[in-house]
Amino acid sequence: MTDHRIALDLVAAHNERHAAAQTADYQALGEHLSRRGIDIESVTEKVSRFHVAVPSWGVGTGGTRFARFPGIGEPRGIFDKLADCAVIHQLTRATPGVSLHIPWDKADPAELQAAAKAYGLHFDAMNSNTFSDAEGQALSYKFGSLSHADAGTRTQAVEHNLECIEIGRAIGSKALTVWVGDGSNFPGQSHFTRSFERYLASMGDIYAALPEDWRLFSEHKMYEPAFYSTVVQDWGTSYLIASTLGPKAQCLVDLGHHAPNVNIEMIVARLTQFGKLGGFHFNDSKYGDDDLDAGSVDPYRLFLVFNELVDAEHHGIRDFNPSHMIDQSHNVTDPIESLMSSANEIRRAYAQALLVDRAALDGYQDENDALMASDTLKRAFRTDVEAILAEARRRDGGAINPIAAYRTSGYRQRIGAERPAARAGSGGIV
Repeated sequence: MTDHRIALDLVAAHNERHAAAQTADYQALGEHLSRRGIDIESVTEKVSRFHVAVPSWGVGTGGTRFARFPGIGEPRGIFDKLADCAVIHQLTRATPGVSLHIPWDKADPAELQAAAKAYGLHFDAMNSNTFSDAEGQALSYKFGSLSHADAGTRTQAVEHNLECIEIGRAIGSKALTVWVGDGSNFPGQSHFTRSFERYLASMGDIYAALPEDWRLFSEHKMYEPAFYSTVVQDWGTSYLIASTLGPKAQCLVDLGHHAPNVNIEMIVARLTQFGKLGGFHFNDSKYGDDDLDAGSVDPYRLFLVFNELVDAEHHGIRDFNPSHMIDQSHNVTDPIESLMSSANEIRRAYAQALLVDRAALDGYQDENDALMASDTLKRAFRTDVEAILAEARRRDGGAINPIAAYRTSGYRQRIGAERPAARAGSGGIV
């Protein structure tokens, strides 16, 4: 039996209040789409099956390099985090997977599995941490980890990733995401080629330990914490890594890890074409790696990314199964609300991409009709699909309006009374 963090009768009462308006909106949208030759039921079913994993670290308040301002009811550890993740999935029905970060979430695997099962959750990709020093760690990662000049430090970083794999095997995960902060802050500080050679050798040791049915995701980042150079700085380097390591290695695309104005949807297309798109860390940005809520700044870009994903599905790309995860830092909002909002915005972009007239778009592209090709995408993007999202949630037992239901439940105030207040601290963005 699933442990529901929000009372079922509260969700039912919420849905009852909105049922008439939702039914009317859904019927009206269905009629509109029918005139365009689109079956709303088919779209709703696909949206209902689309899930995105939430990050365990995302349910806590983030921060900047300057300060962190914790909110009430901060999770005290992984089991509080799982409880909060359960609320997100209960109300959105879009987030059954939780991505763990080791050593932050280290706990007895049997207890982790039991808690996840009780909440109706499962575990998504594992995330290792060699970008900060853990308590009691013998060697520091201040000057790198998998690419460090010191062999002992590299061995320590490899062993940590192997430990993440073992924990993941015990809890049912099927992938490991590796992001490193390795790089340099000054010209000449590091030798570009030797650093990358050391990184590839270390990743080779990790790859060799992967279970047969696992994937290894290489994640790139242009800058931060190293500001002159990073060892894995762009998607091309990530592709080189994945190609060098082997078929189980793929590239993970974080939407904030690029230079301003980079064409991310084209990167998605290239990696898809060559079978190396492992998945995503969804977020949004204005200036850099801002880790803002998905779709909060540039929803059209999110839609264009999903246009490429739906196009790949439409054309039957072989073995196409990207992993979908959220990676955000919530500094001024309730993290649970932000993650619910992002899950819904990601589903929105997917639903809109399903409305693109693929045959018409292919024709306009072949005819070099730039205006009509662009208008075909915009027509899908401009369609208000909220009724589809709400219907998918309602049918699956979620809330028609998740944030409204969450606020009505008083969950944040309740856990604020149960959990000790967290201290304000120094920078804590993740």
